[in-house]
Amino acid sequence: MHGIADMLGEVREIAAASASFDTLDIALCLPSTLIARAAQAVPNFKIGGQDVHAAPSGAHTGCTSTPMLIDAGACLTIVGHSERRTDQHESDSDVRAKAEAALAGGLAVILCVGESQSIRSGGGAVAHVCAQLDRSLPSIPLDASRLSIAYEPIWAIGTGLVAGVEDIAEMHAAIRARLVTAAGDGGDSMRILYGGSVKAANAASIFAVPDVDGALVGGASLTAADFVPIITAAAQAR
Repeated sequence: MHGIADMLGEVREIAAASASFDTLDIALCLPSTLIARAAQAVPNFKIGGQDVHAAPSGAHTGCTSTPMLIDAGACLTIVGHSERRTDQHESDSDVRAKAEAALAGGLAVILCVGESQSIRSGGGAVAHVCAQLDRSLPSIPLDASRLSIAYEPIWAIGTGLVAGVEDIAEMHAAIRARLVTAAGDGGDSMRILYGGSVKAANAASIFAVPDVDGALVGGASLTAADFVPIITAAAQAR
C-alpha cells in the first residue's frame, strides 16, 4: 500500500533504466489505483497488480478481477503474498483459484509461498512450504513462461533479516523438485524468485544461489535508487 501519482516519476526512472537490461524480465506490481496511469506513462514496460479476485465479475465490492487488471494495462499479478495470506486470511485454495483465474484470463502470475519464524524454528520450513505449494498450484497445465513461484520467508520481509544462502538453496531446491513433480520438464524451467528483504547489498549473493532465478522485491522497489542496483546485480549474475 505504497504509491500515489507523485511516485510515477520513480516508475518512469525504473522503466528507463530497465531498457538497458534486455536479457532480464523486469516488472513493477503496483496498487490498483496506479496501474492505468503507470501503463500509460511507460507503455513498453511491464506493469502488474498485487492481487486479483478469482471471479471475472460480480458482487465483490472493493475487489479487482483479471479483466479489470488487463483493461487497466496490467500483464501480470501477484497471488498469495504472505501479507494477504496473513492479514486477509487467504487459504491455499483461495490462492489456487486466483492463480487459475488470472492465467485463464491472460495474465502471468507470481505465486508466493513461505513460512513463519515459528515454523522455521520448529524445523518444519521445507515441509510446510512444499505442502503450501502443492495446495496452491493451479490444477490446470502449468506454463513455465507464465507462472513463477516466489519463496518468501515471512520472517525476513521488511525486517532487514535475510535467509542464509544455505537455507535459500535448500528451499529453492525443494521447490524445484515439487515443480518437476507437478509439471515435468516444465518444472525445470519455471522461475523461482527469492523474496525477503532483497537489497543492493545482498542481491549478488542471493542471485548466485542455485535455483534462484530472480527476486520479488518489496521496499527496495519503491525508488529507482534502490531498485536499479538490484536489477544490475541480476544482470551480472546472468
